[in-house]
Order: sequence, then structure tokens, then C-alpha cells
Amino acid sequence: MDPFDAGAGSILRQPKAVWATAGAAVVAFMGIGLVDPILPSIAQGLDATAGQVSLLFTSYFLITAFAMLVTGFVSSRIGGRRTLLLGLALVVVFAALAGTSGSVGELVGFRAGWGLGNALFVSTALAVIVGAAAGGSAAAILLYESALGLGMACGPLLGALLGDASWRYPFFGTAFLMAIGFLCITVFLKDQPKPARKISLLDPIKALGHGGLASAAASAFFYNYTFFTVLAFTPFVLNMTPYKSGAVFFAWGVLLAVFSVLVAPRLQERFGSLKVLGGSLVLLAVDVFALGYGDHTTAIVCTILSGAFIGVNNTVYTELALGVSDAPRPVASAGYNFVRWFAAAAAPYFAPKIEEWTDIHVPFVVAAVTAVLGAVVVVVRRKALTHEAEELEPKHATEDGVTVFAN
Repeated sequence: MDPFDAGAGSILRQPKAVWATAGAAVVAFMGIGLVDPILPSIAQGLDATAGQVSLLFTSYFLITAFAMLVTGFVSSRIGGRRTLLLGLALVVVFAALAGTSGSVGELVGFRAGWGLGNALFVSTALAVIVGAAAGGSAAAILLYESALGLGMACGPLLGALLGDASWRYPFFGTAFLMAIGFLCITVFLKDQPKPARKISLLDPIKALGHGGLASAAASAFFYNYTFFTVLAFTPFVLNMTPYKSGAVFFAWGVLLAVFSVLVAPRLQERFGSLKVLGGSLVLLAVDVFALGYGDHTTAIVCTILSGAFIGVNNTVYTELALGVSDAPRPVASAGYNFVRWFAAAAAPYFAPKIEEWTDIHVPFVVAAVTAVLGAVVVVVRRKALTHEAEELEPKHATEDGVTVFAN
């Protein structure tokens, strides 16, 4: 059955509360790639280096990593609706403050606060959508992943359109859109039931004692270094106007969305999760290597093409993380994300440093190597990961009404 068909089981026939949450999730995911096209403009406007501006990603994801230990703790105590509203409020405040920054240090600090709010919101959104959606968890998950893909695609486009006038406008624009999301959720989303079991701060760390989950997290750590080298460092390599850079990353995001939602599940069904993941990681490594050593046109094509491999990887890693262990899904997801987001914080910092120490090609060589290392972990630890690989039924849904933020 086609989930987009207008019938009763369609993802298109959902309560207003689901659409309000999904709409806000689109904007939340937009915030990840929003700064991509305007990184050179920010550097110029604040008289900062590429390395300093790349810290916008580092501070954002470093806080996001630690927030993974907190989101389940908070949402299991105050409920999903209040957690969503708290996260949205923090994003509105810190995104607006980011637009007023007078120095790169201030901007990096405000971006960190933004990361905390985004983690609280996005990590709870899927649980709320699953709980309120019509048509079962599969339709809800597809709606959530569609929101993720649309947000990742539109973020760079919005950043380019607003950033062409001033690098400050994308931050104000995000604050405005998230404020609308706050109002919509306040009006349309009812209080969510609190889970029967409260999650402690250490539960996600304990969950990583499972060999399969630890293996998935380790592989995803290496993969995320590659992913965020492309996202945070490539804009400086392309050295294009905000409009052109936004167009490149919009096309990148479209491929990410299409391959995450439509292509990856079909590949998994035909070839199996681990073969698809290993092959996609190796192809991503080849693509990133070509990006680093090709001419300008090749770099643009490889940047866009990387979205396809990233989309496939995101979907497969999500299922592995949520299904490979016997830990409750929100706890497993928190532990997995706690590990992998450290790589998302490290890549934007180290890529410009590596360029300073060597040349502009080497950061992409390192990124290609980390993608291969991710594939090696999958191959070496395949027995620990086969539990999920052999079960293709969807495992994205939450148990206990708490979040899953694996993509």
C-alpha cells in the first residue's frame, strides 16, 4: 500500500497536532544546514577565519551530544508536550540572539544554546508524532523522516535567500518560524501522557554496554565525521555566492530526502541492511575523495551526490541503533546519539585545522578514511549487528512515549 495514497492509512490524513509537530520539525532540521551557504559571509562580516566560523557546528553538536543524556531524563518527567515547548522556546531565544552577535565568539555561544533547544525538541518530536498519528507507527515514521529530509533540503535554501541580504537574517527568520511552531503546538497539541518509567541520566551510557549497540554507535561515529566534513567544510572549498551554495546544498538535501525515505528501504529489503550500509559507506568514501581532488565542477557534483549516500546511511543506522539491543528504544537512541554527535562536533573543528597544517585536499582524504573505517566496523562486527539486519520490520517507533532522534 502506498503510504502517500489519500486513503485512511495515508500519512497525508493526520490530526492537526501531528501536522503542527511535523511542521515545527521541518524548521528544526532546517537549522542544521541553515548556516551552510552563509559561512563565508559570516566569516567576512565578523572578520573571522574559516576555522572560527566552523565552530558554529562544533558548539551546536557538542551540546547536542551531551543533551542526549538529558532529553529522555527531562521528557520522562515533564511529558512530551512540555519538552517540545521548552526546546522551541530555547531555539527562538538563541536563534534571535545569534542574529544580534557582534563577534564570532558570541555567535558560537548562542549557537550552543540553540543546539540544546533543538535537541530537546527534535529528540521528542518523533515520539509525539507516533503517539498522535493516524495510520500506525509506520506512517508516522515516514512523516517524520519526510520532515527531516525536507528540513535538511530547505535549510540551505532559506539560508541563501535571507543571507544574500545579510548573514543575520537567516537567524532571525528561524526564530520567527520556530515561534510560529511554538504557537501551533500550544494550540493543537494536547498534553501527552508521561511514561510509566523514568529515565535516568546514566541509562543511555549503560545501554552502550551492549556489543551490538556499541558497534552501531562506533561505526556511526566514523560516518558522522565524514558527513559533517561535507556539510561544514565544503562551503569554503566551493567558495560560491550564498545563492549558488544554497542551490547546491538544496539539491544535496533533496537527494538525502529521496534516498532516505524512498530508496533505502527498498535496498534493505533486497540486499539486507548490513550490505547496503557497508556498500554505501564505501561509495561515500570514493565520492568524498573525488570531491577533494576534483576540479570545481567535480566538487559540486560530488557534494550533491553525497546526499544520496548520506540519506541511505541515515535510515539504516537508525534501524540498527533502535533494534540491535534489548534496551528501550529511547534509551538506546540516546546512547547511540551521545556517541555519534561527538564526531559531528569534531569534524567542523578539525577539517579547517587539517587544511592549515597540510593543504585543502587532506581534510577530504581523512573524511574518506573515516567512512571506510565505518564500513570496517560493520564488517568486523557484523555478527553483533545481525540481530537487526535479519529483521526488516520497522523499529523506529518509541516505547514509553519518549523520543527517538536517530537521523
